[in-house]
Amino acid sequence: MESILALVVGIGLAASCGFRVFAPLLVASAATHAGYLDVAQGFDWLGTWTATIAFAVAAAVEIGAFYIPWLDNLLDSIASPAAVIAGVVLFAAVAVDIDPFLKWSLAIIAGGGSAAIVQGGTVLTRAASTGTTAGLANFAVSTIETVAGFLFSLMAIAVPVLTLILLVALVAAMYYLSRRVLRKLLARQGTDGSP
Repeated sequence: MESILALVVGIGLAASCGFRVFAPLLVASAATHAGYLDVAQGFDWLGTWTATIAFAVAAAVEIGAFYIPWLDNLLDSIASPAAVIAGVVLFAAVAVDIDPFLKWSLAIIAGGGSAAIVQGGTVLTRAASTGTTAGLANFAVSTIETVAGFLFSLMAIAVPVLTLILLVALVAAMYYLSRRVLRKLLARQGTDGSP
């Protein structure tokens, strides 16, 4: 039962990487350092002061960069593979007492996959925001993504099953609403005769 709970925590942390790459790493590092999160052998570095400080600096830079209008869309292309890698690492870090082959297989599939799905939802949301408001609402989108990255990371450690349920519902809503907005934008572009 404890291994299954660790896998759910791993999925929650990995999925949170789709909102902000370094926020879940920072939360996991601080939680490991404080003794609230157990990590697998070989991932003890996650709970060191060096890792916590490095992730704090990286998170601050990432958060700030997403508030620069043209840079936010560019960062999405860099953040997508980085989120997947961070998701794989975080999933593997919390998957304690699991056979190494199974751990890394699940880390790639469940950890990387959940990070990619959430990151895809944020990319669609930002595209819909840029298309409908010429980027003016991207500030609000960035703020929501940052809060979600930290909030879901904390919740993944404290209430993992509830976090997983909420993440599935949130991602489904992001995809549904973003696709709907983008479809309307494309239809409007086609009726205007614009290229």
